Amino acid sequence: MTTPPDLLDPLEERRALQDTESKIAIAGHPLHAMLVAFPIALTFSTLGADLLYAWTGAPFWAQAAGYALFAAFTMGVLAGLTGTAELLLVRGIRNRSASWTHFILAVMLLSLLGANWVLRIGDPEGAVLPVGLALSLVAAGMTAMTGWHGGKLVFDYQIGTRTDGSGRP
Repeated sequence: MTTPPDLLDPLEERRALQDTESKIAIAGHPLHAMLVAFPIALTFSTLGADLLYAWTGAPFWAQAAGYALFAAFTMGVLAGLTGTAELLLVRGIRNRSASWTHFILAVMLLSLLGANWVLRIGDPEGAVLPVGLALSLVAAGMTAMTGWHGGKLVFDYQIGTRTDGSGRP
């Protein structure tokens, strides 16, 4: 009797999930983990600047939000490229559904950040209220969800970490 092709050998499946060490790293430190802090902080900075513009009406805050948004999008793309490379290169990352959830949320977030930034190019002040602020609120919420899923990958599954063979970092 043969095993159906869609079923994995349990030992092979375990090995496929244990290969989680980062391939895109500098001196053993995953590049994706180093980069993601920037778009996270800048996305929340954009929301803060939008709220301050709504409260004060000072053009400075609309300009600051635009610059923060551009930086969030740019750094998000860089972090996304390193994360995508990890997803495609590391079998233990690729084989987890949680990795794909994180990836899909991140792509959606980058699309939202890009749209919010493009909206502001011609008229930063006019774009803040109400649409820009609403997009910034949604982006902040999506950043929290995406970051939570990314953290779950690291803390629950040791994604991107070195192990001593026991499955523990």
